[in-house]
Amino acid sequence: MKFMTANNKKTETEKLKSEVERLKKELKKKKKYGLVWEDKTEDVVEMCKEKLPVLKEVKNKEIITDKNKPINLLIEGDNYHALSVLNYTHKGKIDVIYIDPPYNTGKQHEWKFNDMWVDNEDSYKHSKWLSFMEKRLKLAKNLLKNTGVIFISIDDNEVGQLKVLCDEIFGEKRFIGVIHWRKNRKPHNAGGTLSKSAEFILVYSGVESIKLVREYTIKDSDENGDYSEGPIFKADKKVREYIFPKGIVCQTPEIQKGINTSARNPKLYIEYLDKPIIKNGILQNNVKIKGRYCLTDERGRLSEEIKMGNIFINSNGVPKCRVYREELLGKVANNLWVDKGFNEDAHEEIRNIFNVDLASEIFDYPKPTKLIKEILKSTDKKEAIVLDFFAGSGTTGQAVLELNKDDGGTRKFILNTNNEDNNGTGYKIAEDICHSRIKKIINGYKDLKGNKVNGLAGNLKYFKTDFVDYTLPTDRNKIKLTREATEMLCVKEGTFEKVFDEKNFKIFKNSEHYTGIIFDQSAIPAFKKVITDIKGKLSIYVFSLGDDDFADEFSGLKQKVVISPIPEAILKVYRRIYK
Repeated sequence: MKFMTANNKKTETEKLKSEVERLKKELKKKKKYGLVWEDKTEDVVEMCKEKLPVLKEVKNKEIITDKNKPINLLIEGDNYHALSVLNYTHKGKIDVIYIDPPYNTGKQHEWKFNDMWVDNEDSYKHSKWLSFMEKRLKLAKNLLKNTGVIFISIDDNEVGQLKVLCDEIFGEKRFIGVIHWRKNRKPHNAGGTLSKSAEFILVYSGVESIKLVREYTIKDSDENGDYSEGPIFKADKKVREYIFPKGIVCQTPEIQKGINTSARNPKLYIEYLDKPIIKNGILQNNVKIKGRYCLTDERGRLSEEIKMGNIFINSNGVPKCRVYREELLGKVANNLWVDKGFNEDAHEEIRNIFNVDLASEIFDYPKPTKLIKEILKSTDKKEAIVLDFFAGSGTTGQAVLELNKDDGGTRKFILNTNNEDNNGTGYKIAEDICHSRIKKIINGYKDLKGNKVNGLAGNLKYFKTDFVDYTLPTDRNKIKLTREATEMLCVKEGTFEKVFDEKNFKIFKNSEHYTGIIFDQSAIPAFKKVITDIKGKLSIYVFSLGDDDFADEFSGLKQKVVISPIPEAILKVYRRIYK
């Protein structure tokens, strides 16, 4: 028979207390609220434990039409691998991300997980989708600037799950809102109990809170800056009289003729009771009018605006006021988008560009260019770097090029899509659809009716994701990774023009700065001689088996120099995201 001694009792009590404390700590770690799903292992993710992704340029797909325009990028490959590379080249650099991921509707041939189609028969379809999205959104978050913003299209199959997932990844405080986008001109009445005429766009910001601005169109500019048309009067069903005072700027010849506009546009209904006298676009006499735009002075400062010369009469004969850009920026966008492009427009765009009905063959629901342009305009970032890692047919690229032409912006896009042959059509998405579309938009094409559509000009670099075997951090593997990382470094620095090509070092440039890559430390003296006459910023990458600081080697240089060891700088990023 065993007896419990006082010491034994104390030991058991201490063990019990220790176990209670452990359990308390475990409970604190557990989520109090959020999504729970069975995480599914993904082959493309597991692959990165043995092989590290890099970029390889496909030179014959390069498009250069104007060296003064930005260089845009198209990356062919799985987006998990592309985002991994971008975590090194573009961490904290992206202004706007737009993605249109698979909606997980359960339809056949909608999306694959580990090379297998996911459909309604798959009992783990929600777990697979969440695993798939979580891994990519976590990588995408690292790319956003503090002032960046991400837009994610989705429908009602996964909108609830996606909202909670994004709250966890980006933070609830970074949630800007949900845009409700009317996707069809006409409601669909086939099947179901509710016509699905809308989709959703979830919007989250980076570290800093931002606001989306309402759409506006710059009409002109003067010494005070860019301005648009703004209303002076509220419309009124009751016909009233008003006097146009002399001194108003007139932008239409119709007012000089004293035309009754009611016949052309009954809703406007403005009739001139006096014949206007105009010289050099300025009204010389007071003109009495009657119509429905004569109710109240909405801005409350009509007399002041007239004295300042801010009142003008537009092409419809309606008095308007100049509203300057700073004032327009204060107008916050709403979350109901009923006329921002439709699915029908997207199908028509693709038919016109390719002269065949690719939209219905490959993409069930492509997004219209107008929608993406509205998204980009709402951020008011004319110099934005825009990323779409579910690029599909390349709509985001076209939207960026068109918007730059519209407002003089210098936005750049990075598109990423795989190169699968969807639905057995024979068309490879990256090469035959996305790249081909961007090429046509840049160079021009003929539409379905044979009409010539002028190109927008621009530049594109085409890359494929490639891999370096890296099971162990041996010296040989580090040398191999360094040699294969040249294109990654050029993408990181935006320097694509090769100006010096030696076995042990290379130099690239753009209009602003140079990038030097040194593969052997013994080549540093020769490299320094070559860069003697180079002026401006210089980024230098030096091969090192460790994390050496080469500052002493380059002291005394006249240029502004930034030095980084490779491949250690790349490996640090991959260790962080693959841990």
